[in-house]
Amino acid sequence: MKITIVYDNETQRKELKPDWGFSCIVDVEGRRILFDTGANGSILLGNMEKIGVNPTSLDEIFISHDHWDHTGALADVLRARGGKIKVYVPASFSSVPGAGEFVKVGPALEIHQNIYSTGELKNIEQSMIVKTEKGLVVLTGCSHPGVGEILKTATRCGKVSALIGGLHGFREFGLLRTLDIVCPTHCTLYKSEIEAIFPEKFIQGGVGKVIDW
Repeated sequence: MKITIVYDNETQRKELKPDWGFSCIVDVEGRRILFDTGANGSILLGNMEKIGVNPTSLDEIFISHDHWDHTGALADVLRARGGKIKVYVPASFSSVPGAGEFVKVGPALEIHQNIYSTGELKNIEQSMIVKTEKGLVVLTGCSHPGVGEILKTATRCGKVSALIGGLHGFREFGLLRTLDIVCPTHCTLYKSEIEAIFPEKFIQGGVGKVIDW
């Protein structure tokens, strides 16, 4: 499994542009899934081009929640991708631009073997769960339902080993003790505190970061 961050508030490479929002590419089980889209289509597609990812290589899109900084580039991606592509959105998702085949997710859903949605939690956000030999990888957009709620839901699929994505104002740091890695991105307020408490499992995010798991 490989995760490549293509949109984030920070960047790890000078030629890649940071911006408020989040998106990453998940290569797993022979599929390439775009998780969220960030806010701006030209920034997202520009970063993808520099990283060497053609939109036509995307197999599916997974949207965590209906906020502009996670969906703003969706219409641009759909145009650049061309043709029908399945887009998994939470049940509360309001708009369906472009030619995507939209799947509204309510309860927890097995998307493919070893790839799951937590389901829409607290009527706002879904997270992606990927089952690997090292344990579960959980990808979050902003963690609006709460990191505790997301992790509790994910453990129905097994032991969570990795948490990657936006964590907003999360401060229940003890919940991270059993994880192997944590990569807080985008809206996370307490990145420095997480790094200080768990330096051995902390991974710095940013556009261009690649996590092999």
